[in-house]
Parts: sequence; structure tokens; C-alpha cells
Amino acid sequence: MIRILLAEDQTLVLGAMAALLRLEPDFEVVGAATNGREALALCASLAPDIVLTDIEMPLMTGLELAAQLKEERSPARVIVVTTFGRSGYLRRALEAGVRGYLLKDAPVDALAAAIRVVHGGGRAIAPELALESWSGGADPLTERERQVLRLAGEGRSSSDIARQVHLSEGTVRNYLSEAISKLNAGNRVEAYRMARDAGWL
Repeated sequence: MIRILLAEDQTLVLGAMAALLRLEPDFEVVGAATNGREALALCASLAPDIVLTDIEMPLMTGLELAAQLKEERSPARVIVVTTFGRSGYLRRALEAGVRGYLLKDAPVDALAAAIRVVHGGGRAIAPELALESWSGGADPLTERERQVLRLAGEGRSSSDIARQVHLSEGTVRNYLSEAISKLNAGNRVEAYRMARDAGWL
């Protein structure tokens, strides 16, 4: 049996995905999480073979979850199932150790096949994304710049961001200024939107 953990913040999607995967004779859905931190904790306690995760989730994104599992040398293999089809996301997912990347409108049999391929040690990338992924521009942002820009995009002040990421307010302002400069944006909100639309956040 292939042991699967689901991480998806939309409860309806989570339930539907679990129900569909349970129809496969060689799949066992061992757990479900509605945010990245919960998924990380469940990985430690449930030892799944496969983690199916969305990208945008509360507390910890799917890409941060994948990167953390990679850092911890977890045997769980990560497959991203998302609505984000932009090349920047795919590149970052591969850098984080993700083994599969599919869009949510993929048919169920494509998802089941991808799970089996990844479980067997292969990669499963939606073909249309694999072609597009190397045509987009390279992500100019550092991981720290992405982090503070994402929080700024949520409307947080520099002092709020500084408290959350354990940096000085001046350092946060420097990271934001650097990100704004790299993107040729007018301000932090515009920089956030540009980075988000390029798939870099």
C-alpha cells in the first residue's frame, strides 16, 4: 500500500481528494492537514510515503513544507497539486525537492499515475508546465526577500514583519528595499504583486 498524507486548506477539496484516492486499491490515505505546519507534524508521526500538498496554505506554504522535509531528510516524497501553473512556482518546487507537480484540473487517473511514478522513484510533472518552466525569467529574489515581501503583501508593517521573522526593523526595510529595486517596482505592494504574478512567492 502507498501511504498518502494530504495537505490542503480548502476543506471541500481536501475531502473530495481523500474520497477519490481511497477508491484506488493500492492507496491508503493516512492523514489530512489544513496547513503546512500540521502537515509537517503529521509526517513525523504517520511516516507517509507520499505527501500531496497545495502551495498556498496558512502557517507554512507547500513549498516551505517540501523544503523542510528535504532538510530533515524525510523519506516522504512530495507532490504539489495546485492551481498555480506559472513557471516560477515549478522551478522553486523542484529546488525544494518536490518530485511531482500537477494542476488541480488534472484528471484523477493522472494524479493516481503520478503518485505511483513518484512512489517508484520517478518524477511526475504536468507536461505543459515542464515545457514552459524553462522559458520564464529567473527568480531574482533571495529566500529572505521573498519571506518579507510575502508578509508585506499581507499588509503587515515593517515592525510586525521584524517581530515575526526575528530581524531588526532596519534589516527588514533593507530586504524590502532590495526586493523593490530588483523588481523595478514603485513600492512594496507593487513589488509583492509583481513577484506573486511571476510565481516567485
